[in-house]
Amino acid sequence: MNYSYKVSCCKDELQGVRDFVRETLRNYTISDVEMHQLVLAVDEICSNLMIHSHQCNSRHSIELKIKIGEDRGITFEIHDSGKKGFNFDQYKEPCIKQIIKDRRKGGVGLLLVRRIMDHIDHDFHPKSKRNIYRLYKELAVQPTHRA
Repeated sequence: MNYSYKVSCCKDELQGVRDFVRETLRNYTISDVEMHQLVLAVDEICSNLMIHSHQCNSRHSIELKIKIGEDRGITFEIHDSGKKGFNFDQYKEPCIKQIIKDRRKGGVGLLLVRRIMDHIDHDFHPKSKRNIYRLYKELAVQPTHRA
């Protein structure tokens, strides 16, 4: 099944993103812990795009797509036209001890995303000038009820 949700790049819209992910996943056999982890991962990527790529400009938008396959698990795709795409392959995990020592706020979101998800990638499409971020989670999921 495929689901889609488009939202403006305003931090106030993040609750709607979290609700969309949660409500979509409630239709499938996913544990509460897994659901909360997936919501956290998607929220982190969306908030980073809104803040860093779009400077919270509500005239800009991102689109979240969720693809659920009973045998393939879950794919979250976040589409945006932000100026700079983030290359996950170049990401270096921060030293948690140093973050704690410095009492620094933030800086661990992508670390959490990488630990929650099984695979993460990014594509830039020059013709459309769009970024696509994909978060994969391998889970055997079944609909909670058949339509």
